Amino acid sequence: MSKMIIFMMLFLLLSSLATIDEGEGSYCMADCTGYKHKASLYIRTCCNSSNLGQTIRMREGRVKTIMVCPDVRPQACPPLNISDCKSLFENGNNASDVYTVNPDGGTPFEVYCDMETDGGGWTVFQRREDGSVDFYRNWTDYENGFGDLTGEFWLGLSKIHRLTKEGSNTLRVDLGDFEGNETYANYSTFNISDGSTEYILTVGGYSGTAGDSLAYHNGSRFSTRDNENDIWSGGNCAQAATGAWWYKSCYYANLNGRYFNTSIIISQGIRWWIWIPTTLQFSEIKTRRNN
Repeated sequence: MSKMIIFMMLFLLLSSLATIDEGEGSYCMADCTGYKHKASLYIRTCCNSSNLGQTIRMREGRVKTIMVCPDVRPQACPPLNISDCKSLFENGNNASDVYTVNPDGGTPFEVYCDMETDGGGWTVFQRREDGSVDFYRNWTDYENGFGDLTGEFWLGLSKIHRLTKEGSNTLRVDLGDFEGNETYANYSTFNISDGSTEYILTVGGYSGTAGDSLAYHNGSRFSTRDNENDIWSGGNCAQAATGAWWYKSCYYANLNGRYFNTSIIISQGIRWWIWIPTTLQFSEIKTRRNN
């Protein structure tokens, strides 16, 4: 009888002690950004770079758990020097989605990649589609970016500069009106300067079906309602157009203007004047390296 009692006590003790290693069923699952916690009833901690190979002991109520963090690194991860969506596309990522890029070795950031349009590999930096995001914002917002990468957003002037400051780049603008018509404009030359010069636009080499509404803006500095860099003597273009853009005096394109849910002729709307004078339902601006 006493042997049976001892046996049962040992069985209960061993049943409450779980050792988890890097094999199948590990509570800490590795991915390309580190180690993520896999939900468990028994342990609520996670392996990270500071505790690889160490043993974690946890007690929850009457249950005691031991986990050994695997001292292994994720395998088959993409290279760390992914500079943009073209790099991702060339490495076999052909699904349009949100990815992390690092164009210049600085701080990585997330972008939306269009892997389908005209050969793929486009880094999208603006999208308007439903008016869910207010684009009448200040300089700081336009410099840093705002919105939702899977919906309406502006990536940020500082990031656009980092994406385009090296080499040669193409700009693509996709547009749609409220009648279901679509058009596009391609520019074989595109970059913007840094913040010290208010992100001067350099654009040229137009082709497409939308008409060249950006030629007028080439060489202009970016303006917002609180940082006027246009050359209009009659006032502030960003305030007059309720937007932010590379205004001159004032615009032929105003893709960050106020969103109207109908097609009307009004200076404050989303417009590409050379195509049609009325407000637009959709715009998406993207860039891709030429080399």
